[in-house]
Amino acid sequence: MDKPKPSNFIEQIISQDLRDNTTERVVTRFPPEPNGYLHIGHAKSICLNFGLAEEFGGDCHLRFDDTNPAKESDEFVQAITEDIRWLGFQWHGEIRYASDYFEQLYAWAEELIVNGKAYICELSPEQTREYRGTLTEPGKNSPHRDRPADESLTLLRQMRDGDIEEGRMVLRAKIDMASPNMNLRDPVLYRVKQSGHHRTGDSWHVYPSYDFAHGQEDAIEGISHSICTLEFADHRPLYEWFIQNLPVPSTPRQYEFGRLNLNYTVTSKRKLKQLVDENHVDGWNDPRLPTLAGLRRRGVPAAAVRDFCDSLAVAKTDGTVDMAQFDHFIRQNLNDHSPRAMCVLNPIKVTLGNWPEDQQIQLAVPNHPTREEMGERHLPFGQVLYIDRADFTEDTSLSKKKFKRLVLGDYVRLRGAHVIKADAAVHDEAGQVIEILASIVLNTVGENPPEGIKPRGVIHWVAAHDCVPCEVRLYDRLFSDPEPDAGDKNFLDSINPASLTILSNCVAEASLTTAQVGTTYQFEREGYFCLDDRDGTTERPIFNRTISLRDTWSKK
Repeated sequence: MDKPKPSNFIEQIISQDLRDNTTERVVTRFPPEPNGYLHIGHAKSICLNFGLAEEFGGDCHLRFDDTNPAKESDEFVQAITEDIRWLGFQWHGEIRYASDYFEQLYAWAEELIVNGKAYICELSPEQTREYRGTLTEPGKNSPHRDRPADESLTLLRQMRDGDIEEGRMVLRAKIDMASPNMNLRDPVLYRVKQSGHHRTGDSWHVYPSYDFAHGQEDAIEGISHSICTLEFADHRPLYEWFIQNLPVPSTPRQYEFGRLNLNYTVTSKRKLKQLVDENHVDGWNDPRLPTLAGLRRRGVPAAAVRDFCDSLAVAKTDGTVDMAQFDHFIRQNLNDHSPRAMCVLNPIKVTLGNWPEDQQIQLAVPNHPTREEMGERHLPFGQVLYIDRADFTEDTSLSKKKFKRLVLGDYVRLRGAHVIKADAAVHDEAGQVIEILASIVLNTVGENPPEGIKPRGVIHWVAAHDCVPCEVRLYDRLFSDPEPDAGDKNFLDSINPASLTILSNCVAEASLTTAQVGTTYQFEREGYFCLDDRDGTTERPIFNRTISLRDTWSKK
């Protein structure tokens, strides 16, 4: 059987390289910087790099770009590795780090100096920007560009030993200050950082730039195809310049694809960090954030993230994807795999006058409407129930088409149970309904009611004598603007004030007593909810809404 035709340009390149024997084994890598948590945009890169390695029988490395100690920490390393495992991927061999190669990278930096291809520059940051030129005007050479190699070597070693303060000097490559590509105008290779490193401690005082380290790390590891997002396309000539001018053990090639942008969100790590640091959200794993930790805590299945990423085009242009497309994969997965349960978010008491006070039974209902293998659960049923306050009205003028729930003097079916009739309503001193007096239509569990009784619809409920008090957090989109950071907008101005609503007095069916943290349920008629935790004082379960049953944003 013929192999299916490659579906994107990177697959086509790899297939051709294998046919031409320019590549013996496909080796890709995912190189995150440990200065924050991964987000949905990273997921596309993860799925692509690990997916290509799997498709072509190769390997994918996990390598942390830990070259900026001031912003990096082991917390981020651990979070990133957990995210990748959660997505269902396993890297080849041990975890790799840029810091594994610090000695080799530094030796190559000295070699560039010796070969007249790098120099120590003492221009201030402001002067460096001035000398660099603009997109329409060439730059001009640094006055230190022709510094003798021995002098540059001495200064670089002083930088390494910690004898030079931050910002005083840097090591720059000597390429072309008139190049139309700004990245080739003598880029910085090393700078002084007097910050402790999460792996190497205080043993280093100089750290390589990403542009200098990236390609050489790829070469050391034998990466065959270095897949980057589109913003690195202008950096590719620099990537190749280093490969050509250093005695690296292999010759990797860089290819770029369009990054994933979603509307109604931000994926800039700097802006996500600002949201966390300024307490607009509750940490990097806040369920409103597009971080993978946030999505996991919200109850989004890893399979839905992978399916969404696999559905996206791998193209040579950037684009913005509608959040509704991601939501579709979440709902599809949860609808197929989530057990059902009932939870009343805003309970009101219903007393069945014709049901014996001391009679309590168990009703068997399926855990999933179409998957028998998921089994069934038993719902307690007695004289006193709770239904949602929104499911009852005293307005008898409403037609059955407009209000398919419980109306005073009319009938409704309880999910998996009997048909009941609302006979009267009890009010408090303010006139608010505090209890519904109802009667049950006997022998209607799984059976049609007698002729002449037509229930308006089906509503959910829980038994008052055996239920689970719980807290429910209704999470919604963090931003109300589809392009919160477009142009000169301040993205903080678009934060949705209704992105989190906490309901503290909810009641759920008794089966959720044994719910496990991380399990997502469909609360019938309400949406999908994940058990986040249990209250440390009351042991009440806390459920996060993963997603509503239907898209409501398309109507806004």
